[in-house]
Amino acid sequence: MAEAAVVTGGQRTGFVRGLGLLDSTMIVAGSMIGSGIFIVSADIARQVGSPGWLLVVWLVTGLLTVMAALSYGELAAMMPKAGGQYVYLREAFSPLWGFLYGWTLFMVIQTGTIAAVAVGFGRYLGVIWPRISESKYIIEPIRLGSSYAISLSTAQLVGVLLIVLLTWMNTRGLKLGKLVQNVFTITKTGALIGLILLGVIVGWNATAASGNFGAFWAVRGKLQDVGHGLTAATTLGLFVGICVAQTNSLFSADAWNNITFTAGEVKNPKRNIPLSLAFGTFLVIGLYLLANVAYLVTLPFESIQTVASDRVASATASVIFPGLGAKIMAVAIMISTFGCNNGLILAGARAYWAMARDGLFFKSSGQLNKHHVPAWGLVIQGIWAALLVLPRTVTKVDANGNPTEYGNLYGDLLTYVISAALIFYILTIAGIIVLRWRRPETERPYRAFGYPVIPVLYILSAAVILFVLLVYQTTTTWPGLIIIATGIPVYFIWKKVGQAAPASEPDSLEE
Repeated sequence: MAEAAVVTGGQRTGFVRGLGLLDSTMIVAGSMIGSGIFIVSADIARQVGSPGWLLVVWLVTGLLTVMAALSYGELAAMMPKAGGQYVYLREAFSPLWGFLYGWTLFMVIQTGTIAAVAVGFGRYLGVIWPRISESKYIIEPIRLGSSYAISLSTAQLVGVLLIVLLTWMNTRGLKLGKLVQNVFTITKTGALIGLILLGVIVGWNATAASGNFGAFWAVRGKLQDVGHGLTAATTLGLFVGICVAQTNSLFSADAWNNITFTAGEVKNPKRNIPLSLAFGTFLVIGLYLLANVAYLVTLPFESIQTVASDRVASATASVIFPGLGAKIMAVAIMISTFGCNNGLILAGARAYWAMARDGLFFKSSGQLNKHHVPAWGLVIQGIWAALLVLPRTVTKVDANGNPTEYGNLYGDLLTYVISAALIFYILTIAGIIVLRWRRPETERPYRAFGYPVIPVLYILSAAVILFVLLVYQTTTTWPGLIIIATGIPVYFIWKKVGQAAPASEPDSLEE
């Protein structure tokens, strides 16, 4: 289906191609860099047990991400349409597979990440303004059975307000959305580079650096059970730990594919989308690896494993700026999460627009407002993401069974769908091979780098990680498959009652 552009009252309306190569690269990089890189290395360190294997985990993530991005470029150049991965799966396999991806994207992947990043913004605002906290309630937790509750803390309220603000801003048009994205991505990239340079130059701790790099592969410190009683102290446990750790590092490096959702608004998309995927992923993965090097020359490995609340970057900043590090890092992470959520909110609604044009989502989501953006798709996404901020999980109870600590439901949901996201990545890259066979005559302005070796290598590597998660992290893997499966009956209901848009329409407008 061509991009939406219709004539209304004598005026052409439709998506506006207003994203250049820089803008597109900022969406790739800005959507990837959230709060994960500042936190998850602590958990990974407990899972793999040594500085060397910590860097290997990030290297594996980097290779997988770059291989996927270089492969996606072929699909993006071949089908430069709003909707991205939804369209690729629809065309390579069937509308059902496209819908199942879009359904999971809306239910958890995109909206759950938006909720998580928004509350992360609130948490770090609390470092500067202590009245903002997940334990300071406007509405006290209301129990929903033994394992769940619903509440509104000051941190949750900040998260909801952030979602509302960014959703509203993105309904005002692409220019404002891309301005926010560019400013915040450049700022947070600069902050991350600053952390790396200052960590290596100012924060250099000779004892920590010698201990970490002198015993690079030695497993030590507090080790985490990675499944079936295994830890990194054994060879099998180490292998499983590297695979399980990908749930942290891959999540921190995810959302690079969001630029494909906005293909209808990219100038010269057949060139700029593949380039932005390559530039953005190389930039972020390089910074992630260097950030971990900065942690390792600043902090003893055992300190990384046990740092309070897993705030590795804050601990590093505290070495660089004694007494001020926590607040400086809080500001940096707030900038990072603000920009990250803007990119996620901007891009996500374009996928729902494509679904609605096929009659597989709310009809209003397939319409563009006077600012040439899918405003109702943004609003529906914003409402669901805000609702995901409110449910809590009971994580600890006292002797009388009364809750003493709460988690967040979206955290569990995101853990569940990591495996589901891998399935869709595997299928999408397999779609390159399928479409080469089914549509050999279709123009391919860019061809997947290293085809077929690199796409097949990605599929095999991701399948191994997925298999390990299914075997050793079963309780957090199968619920993701259930979430996907719930979309099957919904698809047939929407297919029956939905109304697809006309099959052929004029192209998007040039800015």
